[in-house]
Amino acid sequence: MRILDQVGENIGIALDAIRASKMRAGLTILGVVIGVSSVMSMATIVNGIQSQIVTTIEQAGPTVFYVFKAYSGTPVNPDALPAWMRIRPDLQVREAERIAELPEIAYAGMWAVIQGRLEYGDVRTQPNRIYGADDHFSEIIGGELVLGRWFSRAELVSGANVVVIPEDLAREMFGRRNPLGETIKVGGRPAQVIGLFQAASNIFQPPGAETSAIIPFRMADQQFTLDKANAVFIAVKGRKTVAVVDAQEAVMVTLREMRRLRPADKNNFDFVTQDQILQIFNRLTGAFFLLMVSLSSVGLLVGGIGVMAIMMVSVTSRTREIGVRKALGATRRDIMLQFLFEAATLTGIGGLIGVVTGLAVGRGAALLLDVEAPTPVGITLIAVGVSISIGLVFGLIPARRAARLDPVEALRYE
Repeated sequence: MRILDQVGENIGIALDAIRASKMRAGLTILGVVIGVSSVMSMATIVNGIQSQIVTTIEQAGPTVFYVFKAYSGTPVNPDALPAWMRIRPDLQVREAERIAELPEIAYAGMWAVIQGRLEYGDVRTQPNRIYGADDHFSEIIGGELVLGRWFSRAELVSGANVVVIPEDLAREMFGRRNPLGETIKVGGRPAQVIGLFQAASNIFQPPGAETSAIIPFRMADQQFTLDKANAVFIAVKGRKTVAVVDAQEAVMVTLREMRRLRPADKNNFDFVTQDQILQIFNRLTGAFFLLMVSLSSVGLLVGGIGVMAIMMVSVTSRTREIGVRKALGATRRDIMLQFLFEAATLTGIGGLIGVVTGLAVGRGAALLLDVEAPTPVGITLIAVGVSISIGLVFGLIPARRAARLDPVEALRYE
């Protein structure tokens, strides 16, 4: 009870001191608010980004993976492939068909990605991503068909000039008119619009990486020059009852048999799983968060130095008060705790205001980016704790100076 009384008394003294010097206290608190709010806004945004990544990947399902001729973390020039990639055979449609027959596999299909514009009359979109795929597109990528239909079996086999386009692009190109049955140019090739697609929300696509159209793979293969190293792959979805590692094992065995690889030979193809994609995004967002926290920490450091400077001034201006308290029996420990609590109260108030401000800014940014941004509870508690710790650390020197004042000299101070 005595300890609680001391804490309550010191907090009361600290609040009285803050009220007595509102301008000085306000400037001190402002430095802490800026640092903490920067950290909190970054934490909220990054938390929302990570949540969006997980949601986007979960839409396709954890059993989806991809087979590439060669997977590289960075794009490679198709006209100057490294030797290890050049000697690998291209993926074949028959390989995708054979994989689709495996009991562990629910779906497998040959896909391709190209860049191109959509054109209709005088309207031309920016160059974006065009998928050569099939009617399982939404099952693998996410999103949904909102109008019309997907490709028929005959259209897929023949490579018919048909296209499914995103709903937002349809509005941009056709306005209020029904686009179904209209002929547009896809990468310069005519194609009839048969469906409208609403893509899964994904803010992480850079310009030129949005899906602008889905056409049959055979149309893409027959009418476009495909980058077999980077842009042609087999999309695979394992059965729900089969672990993704077991599905990959079955696909690996099948491809090795079809390519007549000996036991000692390495695979001449690569797998890319949803976990790998998630790890890449986590590394990117982790590095971004670390950078922003480092920059924000400078603000906290400046705030801490401001606390030390203000507390030094406070000790000097209240020397006579310290002398009176010592004359009435206050110990060095009591005086030291008084000023430590005052510093911690200043930074604690700044921390709380900074948390609220940072969360508000982060939520506002998340709304602009159209992502869900759950409150980072752990970071919130850490931010408040760090702000109070800054007060204790940077308030230690002024507190020790106040505690060491000679009571007689302090009482004589004018």
